[in-house]
Amino acid sequence: MGPVSTDPYLWLEDITGDDALDWVRARNAPTVAEFAGAEFEARRAAALEVLDTDARIPYVRRRGAYLYNFWRDAANPRGLWRRTTLDSYRSEHPEWEVLIDVDELGRRDDTNWVWAGADVIEPERTRALVALSAGGSDAAIVREFDLATGEFVDDGFRLPEAKSHLSWLDEDTVLVGTDFGPDSLTDSGYPRIVKRWRRGQPLEEAQTVFSGAPGDVIVAAEAGRTPGFERTFIRRALDFFNDEVYELRGQSGDAELIRLDAPTDATVSVHRQWLLIELRSEWLTGTAAYRAGSLLAADYDGFLAGTATPQVVFEPDDHTALHHYAWTRDALVLVTLVDVASRVQIVRPGDWTATAVPEIPANTTATIVAADDTDATDNEIFIDYSGFTSPSRLLHGTAGAPLTEIKSAPAFFDADDIDVDQHFATSPDGTAVPYFVVRPAGASGPTLLGGYGGFEVARTPGYDGVLGRLWLARGGTYVLANIRGGGEYGPRWHTQAMRENRHRVAEDFAAVAADLVERGVSTPARLGAQGGSNGGLLMGIMLTAYPQLFGALVCSVPLLDMRRYHRLLAGASWVAEYGNPDDPADWAFIEKYSPYHNITADAPYPALLMTSSTRDDRVHPGHARKMTAALEAAGHRVRYYENIEGGHAGAADNAQTAFKSALSFSFLWAMLTGSP
Repeated sequence: MGPVSTDPYLWLEDITGDDALDWVRARNAPTVAEFAGAEFEARRAAALEVLDTDARIPYVRRRGAYLYNFWRDAANPRGLWRRTTLDSYRSEHPEWEVLIDVDELGRRDDTNWVWAGADVIEPERTRALVALSAGGSDAAIVREFDLATGEFVDDGFRLPEAKSHLSWLDEDTVLVGTDFGPDSLTDSGYPRIVKRWRRGQPLEEAQTVFSGAPGDVIVAAEAGRTPGFERTFIRRALDFFNDEVYELRGQSGDAELIRLDAPTDATVSVHRQWLLIELRSEWLTGTAAYRAGSLLAADYDGFLAGTATPQVVFEPDDHTALHHYAWTRDALVLVTLVDVASRVQIVRPGDWTATAVPEIPANTTATIVAADDTDATDNEIFIDYSGFTSPSRLLHGTAGAPLTEIKSAPAFFDADDIDVDQHFATSPDGTAVPYFVVRPAGASGPTLLGGYGGFEVARTPGYDGVLGRLWLARGGTYVLANIRGGGEYGPRWHTQAMRENRHRVAEDFAAVAADLVERGVSTPARLGAQGGSNGGLLMGIMLTAYPQLFGALVCSVPLLDMRRYHRLLAGASWVAEYGNPDDPADWAFIEKYSPYHNITADAPYPALLMTSSTRDDRVHPGHARKMTAALEAAGHRVRYYENIEGGHAGAADNAQTAFKSALSFSFLWAMLTGSP
């Protein structure tokens, strides 16, 4: 268990304790009061208009004859789950059939429900397992929903609040991982046991089909029900980046687990007869060598039999990395990043030849938002793209054929005089770190720098109407730093900054900040930075290790106490990223940057806004609370705001998101310009 903690603020980890919440309220009130006023209200209203507008694109997912969408607006703040047909969707005003009104359901249940998704049985599409979260936490209840009657099934599958995972095995059976009671969860708080649960059967009588170890991150089952290719898989996550994947064959008496013998740090997926293997590290098979970041394909049955040699579908280079991919029935759609900008290709299985999709402009981010990979015969795809100054455009068509634009999002700010440039800063070890500068021509306003740098998450160009209205339109400059730890150049960009090399994340970000000053884009007094979650950890490091570079910081839903992060909520699942603080060798490098352990009383820290969420059950709000208390004790001023709802996103609906955005931008503008 490690040494006994002498942390004087440990009591602030009591998430809903009266004393802790009194402490929160005592800080929320003055923070809101300081920025409340005409400018704040104007920003909040402008942000809410962007978030609630009916003119934005309703993104869809095809399930049979219908396109499904989840929608929030001013009249439906908690949202509507609804569906329509393609012909109707193509029209300017589609006719939607509302399946679930979350606001009405919340009123009926007297609970602030937040939509957490729906798993529709395929290919029947008759029932759905609907997840609803109280206040936006990761933990959710599950209820079975009848898509024909539009009602919840009274005697259907139901689970109480937990971090559950379910998959349809057939119309009367699901595979379920949930909180079954003592010792049924991993140290990270996720299911470690999978059971086969039949309709009408008490959950406690469900049959166990697989058990993982307490030190695993999660164990989950997925039943593929594509006709002719029915397979059930068990995924055992050993840590955040390493999985063992098994095919489960047979029933209880003759059940067999067949291991898919790919590297544990690879991402393995199966589509019809094809197995895909996305590599995070180099793979030497004895007969071939495959580069980290490559995507390989093989005949599934042949691979299991040891007779199929993987073929290279994609191989990275110094400028190009795989971003994401999706299947249609007969084609593979790849999105790659070339120096952080998207390129889309259609790949033909078998010979794996690729054809570029020419409709995607340069310097944008493309996303596959829908692809029907089950029984569709037309290989339908929807692809969305946007850039810093260009609102989203939704393309539709057939893989391999020309795509047409069927939806477009409105512009929320005038971008005619806004320039976008890409530069490269040099980190202390000589690495060139890309970043984008977005600013009005001749701008002299404050600069906001954003970054993340963790878990191989790529930050790419994209349209942000709230940022545009509240920052760029006022003359502010926005900078996006593509620092190591992310996935902008594939897994090698991430693995360079894991564990003992974590310092490179902060060094890259600081190098970008310094480069902005050297280029004359900003000055330290007018340079702010913002980050959340892992990016909040980055802000904490900027505060304690690089305070001279910034005039203001916004630190949201952050990790900050790196001595105890692995003991709080889902923190144990991130040990592979950061290291284990209970291991003295690991703590030796973690302690050097842990913000909570590097506070000094005499440092000239920049202005700080700390935000968190009481209902965040992923990153514990105790991080933000304790850091704030320790900073205050050291004589530093901290503006603190904790949303009572919101989950890890920090907001449960558009109104809360608009409020949080207005608060952050009001703080930054005031601190960096001296005016509201």
